[in-house]
Amino acid sequence: MSELQRIAEELDAADPLAGVRGSFVLDDVTYLDGNSLGALPAHVPARVEDVVRRQWGELRIRSWEESGWWTAPERIGDRIAPLVGAAAGQVVVGDSTSVNVFKALVAAVRMAQEDGRTGAAAGPVRDEILVDATTFPTDGYIAESAARMTGCALRPVAPAEVPSALGDRTAAVLLNHVDYRTGRLHDLPALTAAVHAAGAYAVWDLCHSAGALPVGLDEHGVDLAVGCTYKYLNGGPGSPAYLYVRRDLQPRFDSPLPGWNSHAEPFGMRSDYAPASGALRGRVGTPDILSLLALEAALDVWDEDGVSVAAVRTKSLALTDFFLRCVGAYVPDGRVESVTPAAHAERGSQVALRCDDAGEVMKRLIERGVVGDYRAPDVLRFGFTPLYVGFADVERAARVLARTLSG
Repeated sequence: MSELQRIAEELDAADPLAGVRGSFVLDDVTYLDGNSLGALPAHVPARVEDVVRRQWGELRIRSWEESGWWTAPERIGDRIAPLVGAAAGQVVVGDSTSVNVFKALVAAVRMAQEDGRTGAAAGPVRDEILVDATTFPTDGYIAESAARMTGCALRPVAPAEVPSALGDRTAAVLLNHVDYRTGRLHDLPALTAAVHAAGAYAVWDLCHSAGALPVGLDEHGVDLAVGCTYKYLNGGPGSPAYLYVRRDLQPRFDSPLPGWNSHAEPFGMRSDYAPASGALRGRVGTPDILSLLALEAALDVWDEDGVSVAAVRTKSLALTDFFLRCVGAYVPDGRVESVTPAAHAERGSQVALRCDDAGEVMKRLIERGVVGDYRAPDVLRFGFTPLYVGFADVERAARVLARTLSG
């Protein structure tokens, strides 16, 4: 046994979250792709079977009330809320991340433009949207469409340059909390404060941070936020996303997708639209009940195992530190380069390594039982989900990577 293997064993033995691993369906594969799709919580299949066989199969339409289907979007939103640092009543679950980005960004611009019309002193028209230049492509596509719809110019800006790029024409800023390629963690508190100082609204994409590290939406006064649930929240493939609307902004939240599910009288079938109160304004159409309730079951892991986001963050940093240490010890000099920041304050829960022929390298890693993923043109991406990844997994992944790169 090598020295690093021995250290991994000791770290696993002392890990307060080690017991949570048993709550997931895992095998001998070293799974480091939870930043794309989280592992299956072991109790979810039985819960889904109940939804299908009893709630749908026996109760049928009665389940909208008797099984709580109708209230599921806000009920499950309230369970996600503490994981992103929000009080109850501000998160609603439904639709995809892309759809929620569109809702949030258009609503943010509308509020900014309304501010300009109703303020004490008229100023320049708020007709510019800043978007994270390194964003996941879909966010950029959505931002471009939102800009056209609202008569705004779209300006891509690196997150670090946002404070200097803000101006009196800026309406809204769309940013990613963690860069999906590099794993860089951006400064949500400081950037949100800068956006507010400029009189604009901040919209944050939390896809790569929720369930992996503290977010603090309420603490830092974030206006609107969105995120998926199939990564670190382990909700399953295509599980619905969520939308956060800060409580004091809810009366002004003007969704560009008003649907019957967000109407004040959803069963009134009125021809004129009157929005519901609170976060329910973020709803649109009929909830996707099967995937929604699978997500609800998946969230039980946090409650039943007594997991705190702070404990997850502590382990996440320890895992990524140890992985970088093992890579440094095992991989020959010059074969890989970490593009993930070394500083804890700037690191999410993944490590991205640049190397030649990265796509083929990842293919061979997967064949050898280490599952990460590849991002063009040259990045190996490894995600560390502290709920089920251990230090022995980390050591093995680095060792197999070294062997793979050596031929």
